[in-house]
Amino acid sequence: MLKTAIQMKEKIINIIKAIFREYFKLLKSNSIVKHLFASGILVFIIFYLVFTSVKIYTKHNRYIEVPNLRGLSLEAANKALKKKKLKSEVLDSSKYFSGRPVNSILSQIPSSGEFVKKNRKIYLNVNPSDYQKVSIPNVIQITKRNAESILNALGFRVSGFQYIDNIGKDMVLEVLYNGEKINMGDALSKGSKLELILGNGKK
Repeated sequence: MLKTAIQMKEKIINIIKAIFREYFKLLKSNSIVKHLFASGILVFIIFYLVFTSVKIYTKHNRYIEVPNLRGLSLEAANKALKKKKLKSEVLDSSKYFSGRPVNSILSQIPSSGEFVKKNRKIYLNVNPSDYQKVSIPNVIQITKRNAESILNALGFRVSGFQYIDNIGKDMVLEVLYNGEKINMGDALSKGSKLELILGNGKK
């Protein structure tokens, strides 16, 4: 839309230049008829400029640039759209991104920078807040390798390991979430980062 407006503006400028060239040629003539004709051209130019400017201005005001909503909370995105006199609709979000805040905008349709009419509906893909939770299986006293495989298969992420003095080398002793011990059977969202406390084989 913006590109079309620019092209139209350039076309108008080129037409006006051509008309003015002919206008000045006629002014150099001694013929009264040609002078009258030149005056008529000048009136036409003024009328054309006013009419075209009003038309472009009116058309431009009918369209609104879509703001960039990615990363904003759903509440902030709705406020931004309301300010622009646009509407929103949340699409079903089946995929959860653990690295992004819940209820934050992942993508939008139309994209930011596009021009749309007033009250146009902007479709939002949101990081879900009610993403499926899974119970932590009992991985205590099993090997590091097996525990990691089980947790990864359930959708959790093992982000690190800590070793403490314990005769059971590489055996899982505790599981931490956000630095705190969790109980087996507790429910956490898929994608949650877990840390395993392991034995180092020492008494």
